[in-house]
Amino acid sequence: MSILAPLENILTDLLTWLHGSVGISWAWSIVALTVLVRVLLVPITVRQIHSMQNLQAHAPEMKAIQQKWKHDKQRQNEELMKFYRENKINPAASCLPIVLQIPIFISLFYVLKDFEKEIFPTYPGSSLEWLGLVDITEPVKSGWGPLLIVIYVASQLSSSYFMSTTMQGAQRILLMVLPIVFIPFILNFPAGLMIYWLTTNLWTTGQGLIARRLMPKPQAAEKRS
Repeated sequence: MSILAPLENILTDLLTWLHGSVGISWAWSIVALTVLVRVLLVPITVRQIHSMQNLQAHAPEMKAIQQKWKHDKQRQNEELMKFYRENKINPAASCLPIVLQIPIFISLFYVLKDFEKEIFPTYPGSSLEWLGLVDITEPVKSGWGPLLIVIYVASQLSSSYFMSTTMQGAQRILLMVLPIVFIPFILNFPAGLMIYWLTTNLWTTGQGLIARRLMPKPQAAEKRS
C-alpha cells in the first residue's frame, strides 16, 4: 500500500461527492477540489505573503551583508542566519504552501491514473470531458491538450512572477524558465491533473493581485549603527 493511499482515498471521496451529490461534472469537480484545497491553505498562504513582504522589506540589509562577506561564504551564511533570527524572518515559510501541495498533486495523479477503471464505471452516463476539449484521464498531449499546456505555461509564468518578487536575479530567472523546461515531462500527465495545476496557478495569480492591493507591506526596522 502506498504511503499516500489515505490521501488518495480522501481525494477520491471528495471527487465522487462533488460529482454525485453536488452534481457537477468530473472535470469541474477537479476545479472545485482545487479551490477547496486552496481555501484550506489560506492561513498558511497569508503567512507566506507576510514572509515574502518581510524579506522584501529587509532586502537592502541582506544584500549589504552578502556584499560585505562575499569572499567568505561561511561567514556570510552565519551573518544572514543571525539577521534572520534578529528580525524574525523565516525564508522557508514562502515555500510551505508549495510543499504541502506536492503530496496532493501526486495523489491526484494516481487517482486519475486508474479513474476510468475504478471510479468511472460506477457512474454510467457521466462524462470525462472538459469543455469538449480534453478527456481528464487522457494524456494532456492528446486532442486539444496542447492548448491546455500553453495556458498552463502562461498561468505558471504569472504565478511564478508573484512568487519570485523577493528573489534575486538568477533565482527569479530560473523560476520563470522552469515551466517551459517542464513541458516534455508533463506531456503524458492526465489532462485532469493539468486542470488542477492550471486552477492552482490562476488562484495564485489572483491571490497575488489581491495581496498587493489589500495587504500593507511591513516596514523594515531602522538600521542600527
